[in-house]
Amino acid sequence: MTYRARVRSGVIVLEQGVRLREGTHVRVEPVDPNGDVLPDSQETQHLRDGLLSFSGVVKEGPSDLARNHDHYLHGTPRP
Repeated sequence: MTYRARVRSGVIVLEQGVRLREGTHVRVEPVDPNGDVLPDSQETQHLRDGLLSFSGVVKEGPSDLARNHDHYLHGTPRP
């Protein structure tokens, strides 16, 4: 489940009516007021940079690879 909250005086205050059991583990992901996720952490940026290093490595392949990648990877029927 996802709940919305705001930080007030340095404390995370959940939206009205939400009560979690004492000791419940939570994950906090800051978002901007429009609901968009704020800039990535250094870990995410590092992962993105690593994955982008593979961009353009494959020079040739089937012309329909993007559309039929499940077929080529897993043998599923083409749409």
